[in-house]
Amino acid sequence: MARPEKEAAVEEMKQRLQECSIAIASQYQGITVEEVTQLRSKMRAEGVKFKVYKNTLATRALKELNLEAATQFMDGPTIWAFSKDAAAPARILKEFGKAVDKVKMQGGILDGKSVDAKMLEALADLPSRHVLLGQLVGVLAAPLQNFVGVMSAVPRNLLGVLEAVKAKKEEGAAA
Repeated sequence: MARPEKEAAVEEMKQRLQECSIAIASQYQGITVEEVTQLRSKMRAEGVKFKVYKNTLATRALKELNLEAATQFMDGPTIWAFSKDAAAPARILKEFGKAVDKVKMQGGILDGKSVDAKMLEALADLPSRHVLLGQLVGVLAAPLQNFVGVMSAVPRNLLGVLEAVKAKKEEGAAA
């Protein structure tokens, strides 16, 4: 790789690290082309950028951004996943790692801080953004539904009282 290409790769990685909220370094030694293609398509579907950088170039990019602590996660062939959704790449890599044991999350960078594989595993167990938003809507809607139920009960109860008074008056008039 010529020097301009190396500089471009370092700049590209620096830009991706600055734009994303999470970057995950994973080992992928011994994975087949078909498995890489499957992983890339899953990542692409979630809006995750996924690329292999030479460890020396990745180390240079990390050092230039004062993220040297993340260099410990690069041992052997390393593939990087970048995303604005912090849980998506961790969840995909965890699920894929169950099917293909050759892919293992080593660690990463979450909002500018180095995180280990345990933290990424915990992050992968979180529900997706869409599920969390759905749960939030449900929590916000529940008090409104209760309020509507109470407000509709007032006229219904008033109608029941008026009908009871009418029936009593009719009974009194009939007697």
